Amino acid sequence: MARNTTVSASVDFERDGKQTGYLTIPHSPHEDAWGATRLPVCVIRNGSGPTAILMAGNHGDEYEGQIALGELIRGLEPERICGRLIILPTLNLPAVAAGRRTSPVDGLNLNRTFPGDPAGSISQQITAYVSEVIYPLGDVLVDLHSGGSSLDILPSAIVEPAPDAAHMRRNIAAVAAFGAPLTVVIGNLGEARTSTAAAVRAGLTTVGTEMAGQGTVSREALAICRRGVRNVLAHAGILPADAAPPAGPTGSGAVLEIPGPAGYVYATRDGIFEAAHGLGARVAAGERAGLIHDIHAPWRDPEPVFYGADGILFARRQPGRVTHGNCCAVVAAPYAGEL
Repeated sequence: MARNTTVSASVDFERDGKQTGYLTIPHSPHEDAWGATRLPVCVIRNGSGPTAILMAGNHGDEYEGQIALGELIRGLEPERICGRLIILPTLNLPAVAAGRRTSPVDGLNLNRTFPGDPAGSISQQITAYVSEVIYPLGDVLVDLHSGGSSLDILPSAIVEPAPDAAHMRRNIAAVAAFGAPLTVVIGNLGEARTSTAAAVRAGLTTVGTEMAGQGTVSREALAICRRGVRNVLAHAGILPADAAPPAGPTGSGAVLEIPGPAGYVYATRDGIFEAAHGLGARVAAGERAGLIHDIHAPWRDPEPVFYGADGILFARRQPGRVTHGNCCAVVAAPYAGEL
């Protein structure tokens, strides 16, 4: 049962047809005594069947998913589906409006606030409503992410680890159905406060993505999102099988993972990061990942940073400027678990 919430929905989640509206959260900043934060929502329902929750805009500077879900809202009619779609194309609207990873209202990374707090800040109220009202309605979650402004990432569909073996197999099968060039298991070093980790705890078959980045829109990644969402809906039985678009570029079929802390390369000082490799390059533990150039004492030799694992370069820092602790590179290696 949901805890007390101030969020009100202008849509009826149980009604057939297509509805668009808002989730409204009272918000009283200096500029607006009785204002509200309003999150766009769409419900498309046709009879009984599975429910898929489709989300984007969890981080405001990740754009492909926002575009793909907006197109789906405009183009998909109820008679084409069997079941229900709950679509939240700009989940973290304050961050989306600002084009930022974090909310300008409370400074929080919404994807580190699950399961939220209905009496907390705006970000915490959003995630509490998703956790306690939206997730219990669902069978499948697709949460569309990309690298945002700070990373460039090989377009991938992401498996959220599940402790139950059967649930893990469901996640892997749905991610494979998405049809991205790469499938990568990402456990976020055990981070439990993400949307996908919370969805797994709720029992949902869970699909994530990481689609390019650089704070812009990748045409390739957008095409993968468009196909992938429909592929998952067909896999779930919500769309007919013939509604899945023709397959796009696919990878080798291998499943990769980020191999724990060794998969991340962090800046060891402030400066300018010069990467040693392009995305997709094969790299080795102990190999130089790049150089950090000193901006205050350019006569000093740049400081090298090194990979901690063998694999491929999965993600790379996008802005050249770094501070101590920034993520400069991420390595993905073959998945070591059972499939």
